[in-house]
Amino acid sequence: MIDIPPELAEAQRRHNGTTGEAFVRSLPHLAADFLNRWHLTLDGPQMHGVSALVLPVTRTDGARAVLKLHLPDEETRAEPVALRTWNGDGAVLLLDHDPDTGTLLLEHLRRLGETRPLTHTPDTRTSTLVIARLLARLTSHPAPPGLRSLGDIAPALLDRTPRALAHAPDPETRRTLTDCAAALREIAYDDPGDRLLHGDLHSGNVLAADRADWLAIDPKPLAGDPGFDLWPALANRFEPTEVRWRFDALTDTLALDRPRARTWTLARLLQNALWDLESGRPVEPRHLEIARRLA
Repeated sequence: MIDIPPELAEAQRRHNGTTGEAFVRSLPHLAADFLNRWHLTLDGPQMHGVSALVLPVTRTDGARAVLKLHLPDEETRAEPVALRTWNGDGAVLLLDHDPDTGTLLLEHLRRLGETRPLTHTPDTRTSTLVIARLLARLTSHPAPPGLRSLGDIAPALLDRTPRALAHAPDPETRRTLTDCAAALREIAYDDPGDRLLHGDLHSGNVLAADRADWLAIDPKPLAGDPGFDLWPALANRFEPTEVRWRFDALTDTLALDRPRARTWTLARLLQNALWDLESGRPVEPRHLEIARRLA
C-alpha cells in the first residue's frame, strides 16, 4: 500500500498546479507498475522530499535498492544522464531508469532508510568541506552533450534582469542586482565552462553511505563553470559570518580562480533573485547578504 504524504501532495499542487495534482494521483499506480516491472519488493517505510516519493525495495537477487518516483522538470530531466556519467564517483549509482516517466532505481545507501543526511552534522565547517570534496570529484567530469548550459542560461538572465528590476522597490536591492548583472556580463559570453555540475549540492542532498563516507543525490545537472555550483553550500544552513570562510574553503578545495568563482556565485544570486521578483516575492535577505559578504 502506498500512502501519499500530504506534504508531497501540497508541494506538487503549489509548484506544478494541475500537472502536479495529476502526478500525485498517479503515484499508487505508478509505484505498483514499477514494483512489478522491475521485480521489486517493498522493504521499509516510504520517504519523500519536496518533489519525489522514495521507496526502499529489494530486488530478486536480494540486493537492496531505492525506487524514486518524481515528476521531471527542466532542471531534473537530465538526472539519469548525470548519474550515468559519474557512475558512482561521488554520487549515488543509477541502477535503472524509465525515460517515459523519469522513474529511477538507485543504489541503497547505508543510512538512506534512516534519513541520515549531512545536515545531521552539527559543525557547518565540516559539512562545507565534505561538500567541497564532493564537488571537486563531481565537477572533474566533463559534461555530456545535450545538457542545459550556462552558455544559454547566463545570457537569458541578463535579458530578464531589466524587467525584473522594475519589481524591486528597494534601491539597495536594485543596486546589488545591477552589480551582479554587470559582473556576469563580463564573462557570460566568454567561457561558460564545460564541467558537469550538480546544480543543488547542499547538506540535505548529501547522504552517508557504505562504499564512501558521503555521496551526492538529487542533482539538477547542467554544463558550466564550477563556480556556479558553490551557491547552495553558501545559502543553506546560512550563517552570515561564515560566508567568506565557506567561499574560501570551496574555492581552495576546487582550485578555482576566486574572482571568476565570485562572479559565477553572483550570477547564481541573480538567478534566484529573478525567480523571486518574477513571482511577486521580495528577494530573500540572506541572498543579498551573501553578495555583500563577497563584495
